[in-house]
Amino acid sequence: MKLSDIHVRDPFILPYNGKYYLYGTNPALTWVSGQDGFDCWVSNDLINWSESIKCFEAPEGFWANETFYAPEVHIYNGEFYMFASFGAKVGHFRASQILKASNPEGPFEVWSTPITPAHQPCIDATLHIENGTPYAIYCHETIDIENKDGEILCVELTKDLKKPVGEHKILFTASEPAWTAYKKSHDEPPIFVTDGPFMHRSKDGKLLMLWASHYGPGQYIEVVSYSENGSLFGEWKHSENVLYLNDGGHGMLFKTFDGQLMFTLHAPNRPTNAETPILFKVEETNHDPFLKLTPFE
Repeated sequence: MKLSDIHVRDPFILPYNGKYYLYGTNPALTWVSGQDGFDCWVSNDLINWSESIKCFEAPEGFWANETFYAPEVHIYNGEFYMFASFGAKVGHFRASQILKASNPEGPFEVWSTPITPAHQPCIDATLHIENGTPYAIYCHETIDIENKDGEILCVELTKDLKKPVGEHKILFTASEPAWTAYKKSHDEPPIFVTDGPFMHRSKDGKLLMLWASHYGPGQYIEVVSYSENGSLFGEWKHSENVLYLNDGGHGMLFKTFDGQLMFTLHAPNRPTNAETPILFKVEETNHDPFLKLTPFE
């Protein structure tokens, strides 16, 4: 099948051993209960893809039964770790948790307990390694935030990725970038969303964070923030220009086996069950927002 035949939100592509593995959120089940796992698809060329393969099936007694969101797989110490978000109908806020497998096709098994705070709804954790230390970067949803200003936070993880250690630190809030001026002047009250962070080290040493938000009605967007000193704990600044404005987001970067930097996101964002991954070639630049996208054909 072609990429346009695969309907997923929050696409994540892992290159490994000559193949590309695609993971994502099932749009048909995004807003309903009774979910029980994740699928993946495999390609040799990013054009032709396999049928879906069940890579995680929730074990009996697993706490979550809805909102199985945003699976992304990272290779760490020779194993495959899936960072994903889950929800329960009652009794538990949405949370991110880590699964583990010895193969990118799974089967993935529960590895950690939830790594985001139990007292607040959080989603979309991703992995970042800095000076040999693993961190989870994640979003605090606006549901329980009084001023409706979403947050992106980080927390150190134990070396085995079993649990968080230390303080959960806010890196920035969704209302900080200059492009939020439109929402501030048009929405009453404005709600500022953080969604889908992904970390990337640029060629010139900047630490970039791609993330998604809402610009205006029907405009789910992908944006870039950056730490110029290259540290997660540096001063975070925000690109004035939006990376992608055409109702698509929750993107990530990866490299092809010949070294081409690529970007994928889902579009449209409306819950039509027609969301598909879209691919772009990427050129790093010195100009805001530091990444230039060219459609992949």
